[in-house]
Amino acid sequence: MLALRLVVDTNVLVSAALKPESLQHTVFLIAMTRPARLYVSQSILDEYSDVLARPELRIRRGLRQQLLQLIRNRSTLIVPRYSLEVTGDPDDNRFIECADAARADYLITGNLRHFPRFWKGTKVISPREFIGMAAPHLLP
Repeated sequence: MLALRLVVDTNVLVSAALKPESLQHTVFLIAMTRPARLYVSQSILDEYSDVLARPELRIRRGLRQQLLQLIRNRSTLIVPRYSLEVTGDPDDNRFIECADAARADYLITGNLRHFPRFWKGTKVISPREFIGMAAPHLLP
């Protein structure tokens, strides 16, 4: 089986941390498990860390550290080759840049309106669409 090359938007990771029974948590677990491969850039890791630490989210420090360490251990760090300006939110360009450099199959986000539906060979999809494709038996 070929590895799924994935990039995961921060909103999916936050939802996974806040709701262990959510589709976003399932997406995160799949992204951490072979044959899937999660791709991140340093800019994405920094955003993950910054957003997970926001006090209003009330994500325990230990859980934040566990998630970030798991991501560092199980993901592939990519250095994007190009700066791109293609998203509705300039901060989201980092995800397209990473997906471009990783030649990702999917960029998974809860904010589809911020992204083009496709970027080169990468399809931008919601967590529900991803689970429906990768593990439909897990959908409620």
